[in-house]
Amino acid sequence: MASKYNRILLKLSGEALMGDQGFGISPDMLSYVAREVRSIVELNVQLAIVVGGGNIFRGVAASSFGMERTSADHMGMLATVLNSLALQDALEKTGIQTRVQTAISMHEVAEPYILRRALRHLEKGRVVIFAAGSGNPYFTTDTAAVLRAKEIHAEILLKATKVNGLYDSDPEKNANARFIKTISYMEVLEKQLKVMDMTAISLAMDNQLPLMVFNLKEKGNIAKVVLGENVGTTIGGQPAPD
Repeated sequence: MASKYNRILLKLSGEALMGDQGFGISPDMLSYVAREVRSIVELNVQLAIVVGGGNIFRGVAASSFGMERTSADHMGMLATVLNSLALQDALEKTGIQTRVQTAISMHEVAEPYILRRALRHLEKGRVVIFAAGSGNPYFTTDTAAVLRAKEIHAEILLKATKVNGLYDSDPEKNANARFIKTISYMEVLEKQLKVMDMTAISLAMDNQLPLMVFNLKEKGNIAKVVLGENVGTTIGGQPAPD
């Protein structure tokens, strides 16, 4: 089957890598994610990945109990590098050529983020993992994912979560919560839906980057999204008028 997309960016939360553990990286979950990623690489889709670091360290949480925010965010960026290296190892064990590029220079463990080099890797069929967010404090890895997606000219950003998509209320608390199939950027902002932070949604809206929110834990979902099947919630729509 033919893929609907040629180049995509996948956003993985740090929590996705810890599986059912309360902390850290689950080897079983790493292997599962690697197999899921392989299923779309085999469709000849050019793939970049942005990984969060919340399973190890979350800068916002640390700043809330007194740590200076810039220091806390830099520690969070380093957590994303740990996750990226672990994911790289898991992917390469399945035979997928992978490169990690970081927004913070650390030449001994990963390449620096260089756009043209990243594009060349993608053209050669390598999976590129972007680590350390945007390299700037006060910006989340969600915002970094939108930024990198636009820089590499990805056609869509896939946001992998533990739920099937967006609902009009919390499905775990409300049995009558309604699933939302499509929604505009402005509606997400106005209703303050917590799928991504508001800066990321605004950046996607301003640059007309489609977003797809789907359940990572359902086997085969990534491939279904890439093949154009009706999975998850699509976020799009016209930008707000000036």
